[in-house]
Amino acid sequence: MNDRQMTDTSTFASLKVRDYAYLWTGMLASAFALNMQLVAQGWLVYEMTVSKMNLAWVTLAFMLPQVVFSLLGGVLGDRFKKKPILFWCQFFNGISTLFMAAIVILGHVTFFDFLWVGFVNGTLLALSIPARTAFIPELVGEALMFNAMAFNTAAWNLSRILGPALAGYMIALLAGGDTSSEYGVGMVYVVLSVLYFVAAFSTFGIHHDGMPGPVSGVSAMRDVQNAMRYVLDSPIVGGLILLSIMPFLFGLTINSLLPAFNMDILKGGPDTLGTLMTGMGAGAIIGSLLLARLGGLRNKGVWIFATEVAWGASLVAFALTTSLVWSMAAIATLGLVSAINMSMNRSLVQLQVDQAMRGRVMSIDLMSHGLMPLGLLPVSWVAEQWGVQAGLAVSGLVLVIITALLWTRMPTVRNIDRGFVN
Repeated sequence: MNDRQMTDTSTFASLKVRDYAYLWTGMLASAFALNMQLVAQGWLVYEMTVSKMNLAWVTLAFMLPQVVFSLLGGVLGDRFKKKPILFWCQFFNGISTLFMAAIVILGHVTFFDFLWVGFVNGTLLALSIPARTAFIPELVGEALMFNAMAFNTAAWNLSRILGPALAGYMIALLAGGDTSSEYGVGMVYVVLSVLYFVAAFSTFGIHHDGMPGPVSGVSAMRDVQNAMRYVLDSPIVGGLILLSIMPFLFGLTINSLLPAFNMDILKGGPDTLGTLMTGMGAGAIIGSLLLARLGGLRNKGVWIFATEVAWGASLVAFALTTSLVWSMAAIATLGLVSAINMSMNRSLVQLQVDQAMRGRVMSIDLMSHGLMPLGLLPVSWVAEQWGVQAGLAVSGLVLVIITALLWTRMPTVRNIDRGFVN
């Protein structure tokens, strides 16, 4: 990496690094696939079963592998070259999604199929995401970490803007007015498989292989134990990971319950669902670009807590809306503050951890995010009993209260300034 890249403070500085640009392109394709899948599977599952709990079970099937396999993904990322890991995981995601497309189009899909495909997708992501995230500092260096992580979040959120809308309008257009038609959903899955293949083959453009750190000479299990001990013994790293868990438990419930809110409260179709997710993505990409521009922002610890409280408050505001206009305003605000919170938290964690341990620490972070169903299932139960608005409002309120309590218990995180290790 040359001096110009190291000192570049422009908004798009990290994307000028060739290897990172290819990595980002692959992640963008993968993120598009995931966000389109949320609309396609959410629409068809709710149409088939009319059950909010079934939406939660599909999410559980996707999230559970993150708890079970992410630590293995972290060990792989620290012990083996990262580029082949990324290629094969994305390639097999494309294969499984293409199979799903076939059974949906042929009319043989069942609720169980959404569970096993979600489990396969979740497993492959659990094995690849730690390597992908730990790859970034190797490609851009610490000076561009906040910029690069902001563009990671931007890739996800750009896919939120265009992906859901594309999926929703594809379903509406190809269904020809028949909202129970499976053909439109099947064609969306065809597009998903193509995107996963694009993500896989984009890794060929990366020159850096993602070489592992020095071999520790201990077993994989001891490597995991050492990483767990490191996280637990570090007030900053452990505190940041704990803070990142709370939104996954109580802030992202909206992703699973949005199809029910769209149908029950707004009386919308798949195109309206896509529009709502686009609104959330639009707010989020604005937040990502703001953070990319403000990498030198002071008092980052305070900003972490503030954006997390704002996340919960905007979720409560969204739950109380009954019109599309106000729902869009609330969900766009939620997207903005959540993007800043997540990318800032992930950057701060990366900057505190030694390169040889980054894969394992990021796998612990990912594994903790797999605990999402622990919040989603009770919130979905509340939604089943008292309505989806009550479920979302309770979820946002709990996030605000827990974050406020953690503020009083985490002075080291609260006092983080720029986040770079001296």
